[in-house]
Amino acid sequence: MADTIVLRVPAKSDYVAVVRVILAAAAAIDPDSRDDRIDDLRVAVSEAVTNAVESHQMNGTDSHIEVRCVTEDHSVEVTVRDRGPGFDSDTVPVMPAPEDPARLFWESGLGLPLMRRLVDRTDITSDDDGTLVRLVIDTSTEPEAHTDTISPS
Repeated sequence: MADTIVLRVPAKSDYVAVVRVILAAAAAIDPDSRDDRIDDLRVAVSEAVTNAVESHQMNGTDSHIEVRCVTEDHSVEVTVRDRGPGFDSDTVPVMPAPEDPARLFWESGLGLPLMRRLVDRTDITSDDDGTLVRLVIDTSTEPEAHTDTISPS
């Protein structure tokens, strides 16, 4: 049976840690959850919520960010919905490879690549009404191959 947690938080950076703690605790309820996978989820959720907060702040919107967590068996699915201006996935620059010297100057824009790397599946849908980030992870296994989609609606 699936359990669902829904959080509506103000678009303030102070709430990122609150969301991270609650979702990590929900994932840890499964006794087969691996600590490293919960840590991966914690970081990925932090990145998604931080991006949502920044989007709201850039747009000047005071609406809340919705975070939904569904746990079932060993799977955790988290969605983060913001009401910012959305973004064009074609404008997201490709991060240089770790061995590329240009990577040393890459100070921002690491959130999306990091989310993709840490969870088993990342889906991002964005339009003028905001962005929905969906993160799926199996907390009981080693990391798998990653499946990513970014699509404008």
